[in-house]
Amino acid sequence: MNSTSVRPLLVRGMLSGLAAAVPALLVAYLFGEPRVDAAIAYEEAQPHTHEHGVEAVSRSLQSTAGLATGLLVFGVALGGILAVAYCFALGRVGRFGPRATAALVAGVGLVAVYVVPFLKYPANPPAVGDPETIGQRTTLYFLMMLLGVLLALAATVAGKRLAPRLGAWNATVVAVAGFVLAVGLAYAFLPSFDEVPADFSATLLWQFRLATLAVQTTLWVSFGLLFGHLAERLLVPRPAAVPAPEAAASPA
Repeated sequence: MNSTSVRPLLVRGMLSGLAAAVPALLVAYLFGEPRVDAAIAYEEAQPHTHEHGVEAVSRSLQSTAGLATGLLVFGVALGGILAVAYCFALGRVGRFGPRATAALVAGVGLVAVYVVPFLKYPANPPAVGDPETIGQRTTLYFLMMLLGVLLALAATVAGKRLAPRLGAWNATVVAVAGFVLAVGLAYAFLPSFDEVPADFSATLLWQFRLATLAVQTTLWVSFGLLFGHLAERLLVPRPAAVPAPEAAASPA
């Protein structure tokens, strides 16, 4: 990777993250926010031993401007981080071109950063979860995220080292199997939490978690497609235009 290409790739990564946040925002607003509203309605219908204070930010503002601001800022930050990861991965993870490398980085990142911790500690809507365990759950979630990233890096290095002896396909299968096994062991040893109220709708909980997964998948996949296109245009030189042959001189 030419060092002079890092800055343009970083800029393109941040722009791609910003653009990728737009479809993710649409998915969040159409599929996620109605489930949040339903969970809030359930929470408000439950008897409380104390009264809630006045909300500093209204629900309508949270579901529109707040949601948009959060996703757009997150998209820009994510795009910058993935662009840096792309600079390290390009040419080091196999014979992949710029576009395929972008798809690989986005796909592996989605699995390691989001799917791995999500399957162990899925997102909860309002009214689900004990406030007294939120600190422990947050710590374990980020620990699972860190493990996912480290295990993905270890699997990538192992697959690359095994490729000369086993072949590219077999080495990839072994590396992925080792990754899944290590993640499964982490799932088995880390504590779990079952704090869903007995009368909370299982359908609503499933729809909320599916919506959060859809938002993240839309964001990461859109980034991979957009950034791959921009990176290829930057890194792959266009063929020089062939000059048109001169018209034949007319006979005298």
